[in-house]
Amino acid sequence: MNVAELSGRSKALILAVAVLVAAVGAVGYVLRARPEAPPPAPAGGAPAAVPLPKETALESGVLMLVRAGPSADSGTVLAVPGRGEGTARTTGLRCKRFYAAEGTGVCLRVTTGLVTRSEAVVLDDRLREKRVVPLSGVPSRARVSASGRMAAWTFFVTGDSYLSTGFSTRAGILDTRTGTLVKSLEDFALEKDGRAYRAADLNYWGVTFAADDNRFYATVSTAGHTYLVEGDFAERRMKTLRENAECPSLSPGGERLVYKKRTGGTADPWRLYTLDLRTGRETPLAETADVDDQAAWLDDRTVMYSRLRGDSSDVWTVPADGSGRPALLLRDAYSPVAT
Repeated sequence: MNVAELSGRSKALILAVAVLVAAVGAVGYVLRARPEAPPPAPAGGAPAAVPLPKETALESGVLMLVRAGPSADSGTVLAVPGRGEGTARTTGLRCKRFYAAEGTGVCLRVTTGLVTRSEAVVLDDRLREKRVVPLSGVPSRARVSASGRMAAWTFFVTGDSYLSTGFSTRAGILDTRTGTLVKSLEDFALEKDGRAYRAADLNYWGVTFAADDNRFYATVSTAGHTYLVEGDFAERRMKTLRENAECPSLSPGGERLVYKKRTGGTADPWRLYTLDLRTGRETPLAETADVDDQAAWLDDRTVMYSRLRGDSSDVWTVPADGSGRPALLLRDAYSPVAT
């Protein structure tokens, strides 16, 4: 074989290899460019999260919740289409509590570093920060009014549970339209049994808003008792409505409240009840387990809430009229909201 033949064969071999490499590269490009199918949702649980486009972060018809459990993505806010039957997608947002309505979100978070900070972060419809309110304590409850205008939060100032001795809470409200901030409902006047009431041990938590963005409901504790209160934001005043009602949540239609109440003494479990605001009729729900949560409404007929399970928690639903029985909605999740 002469040098010319060797050179010619080498060139041919090099060309063939180059074509093969190019073909493999083209196939690889197509495989990478093709959208990946989302992973199937395992039965009875929140599926693996995939990235959520920011422009759809707070669209309607989405169930949003916080991932629970010991996994690395615990505390991440997820979005699931429909009533929780779709594929969960992550927003990339990390919160201890989360709530949203009509393009406004509120994220309660604790950041660690040289200084540990607690904050209530108000978000827009793409989950971008609009305002950060520095606070103190452990995040407990979060709510946004149906219009998206009013945001509320509750933080434990000492202790980490309503069962803790000497616990103290701070509930605040922000009018996102005017910028008016009330850092503590203790600044409002309270009327109890038709008379002005003042006490050093007042604690407020669990705010929920009416459709007019002015009237609200919450819980107050004093002298070892808890009460459901109705508030007037503009007038900066509240009045007690009934005893033994905590963490109220107003239905989408505005006619019923769901809340938890003690079934006996302070060591007994909390049970969920609904209250018809027109008739004053109270109805126990079919959930008999201990529910330490501010329930939310999946729709006007269905209540959803989280229940503890070992080192995690799950989101359950139950009919709001006292019928039926509890049903598991999503595993390893809490702080649900239907946008």
